[in-house]
Amino acid sequence: MSGTRAFRVVTTSARVLTGTLVAAACVVGVVVAVAAPWPTIESTPAQADVTPLPGDAVLVCSGDFRAIGRVPSDPLKMDSAGTPRLTVDGSAGVPESTPLAMPELDQAGELHKLTGVVEGRSAPLIGAAESVTLAETDLSGLAAAPCREALTESWLIGGSVATGTEDIVTLTNPGDVAATVTLTVFGDKRSSSNVIVPPATQVALPLASIASGNQAPVIHMSSTGSPVRAMMQSSLTRTLDPAGIDLQDAVAGPQLHPVIPGVQVFPVDGDDSEMAVLRILAPDADAQAQVTVRPVGESSAVATEFLVPLTADVPAQVSLGDLGAGSYTVEVDADSPVLAAVRQQDGQGRGADFAWVTPAPEIDAEVLVAVPSGPNPQLLITGNADAESTVAIETAEGGDPQTILVPAGGSIAVPVDARSVYTVRPSGPVHLAVTMTATGALAAWPVWPGAGAEQSITVYP
Repeated sequence: MSGTRAFRVVTTSARVLTGTLVAAACVVGVVVAVAAPWPTIESTPAQADVTPLPGDAVLVCSGDFRAIGRVPSDPLKMDSAGTPRLTVDGSAGVPESTPLAMPELDQAGELHKLTGVVEGRSAPLIGAAESVTLAETDLSGLAAAPCREALTESWLIGGSVATGTEDIVTLTNPGDVAATVTLTVFGDKRSSSNVIVPPATQVALPLASIASGNQAPVIHMSSTGSPVRAMMQSSLTRTLDPAGIDLQDAVAGPQLHPVIPGVQVFPVDGDDSEMAVLRILAPDADAQAQVTVRPVGESSAVATEFLVPLTADVPAQVSLGDLGAGSYTVEVDADSPVLAAVRQQDGQGRGADFAWVTPAPEIDAEVLVAVPSGPNPQLLITGNADAESTVAIETAEGGDPQTILVPAGGSIAVPVDARSVYTVRPSGPVHLAVTMTATGALAAWPVWPGAGAEQSITVYP
């Protein structure tokens, strides 16, 4: 081998060795770089927490109780059977009242729109409720309900189209523009209908006109253009005898854990399967609902407990007639959101009355509770399952508050005065309802949170 050739081989080998060493160094450098902390560049975006100004608190009342069929020549004509008596007060004084129209009724009373005007950055609290007592040849009983805010979406769980029932859906638009309302019926037959509700007006539809053929209808109300207050007016006739009336409020939406305080069961001779009935619907998906019934005044006792399998979009009804006479809280735990309500009645035939009881929302802040005219009113307080709470109750005019200790998971019944408004301050989450009870006079409704201060939002410029 010549000297030149040997030199080339040595040179080439050196180059290969150098390249290998460089490559290995690069691999080691990359590994070390990945493991080592890298320099970062952080930038905190500009932001500000802003609390919107609250709007005026606006509540809508129920208006006249309607009767159908009093004119033989026009069996679908609606007449005013009675004007409810209003009990109202507010944290900033009695709210302004504006009448709304009920064009279908001749010589109707006043339908109230109550407005609490904002002062500074504080939204006023309003407590308002109505009641009406009827004792006529075609209608008798007690009906009561709170005045509530209008909503763009709500559900009516009760109601019937069975023989002897005359149920009416009322839609009240307190706004300044017309509302287009869609009513979707869930039941044996699925149906939908649209209604135009003019501004500052209440319209009414017989339930049979939109839910015919459904034994246990549940109605979804949605509106565009303006929020609407949906309610159900119900009456019952057995043979030719009036057997009760009711005003049922709508609920805002389905829940995983609805709590229904103030359910009453009465002793009766004969068939008691209709004395208390639970109606329940899973509108989104099949579900399993665990129903637990506890007596009022006890925290741990369980009167009955059972499982209800639910098919999506199909309402189910379960009798609670095996319960002994007394007052109860009904709780539902479901694996998919459900709607639930209990129908209770205190007898059969003439002199009886009935009422639908809907879930009470959780309340953890001060609220005003209006108690209208009616017999033996009570405030039902159901505590949170996890911890006991104290609830301070005093009249809206002030005075020494009454402090109630509510055990975890327990319920307490507190007597209150009719035609009064109370300030209620819970120390923790509770559920509240008002009940009224006498022979042939039955009413119950949940207490809803007040229009508290707006929550702050974060704004990013």
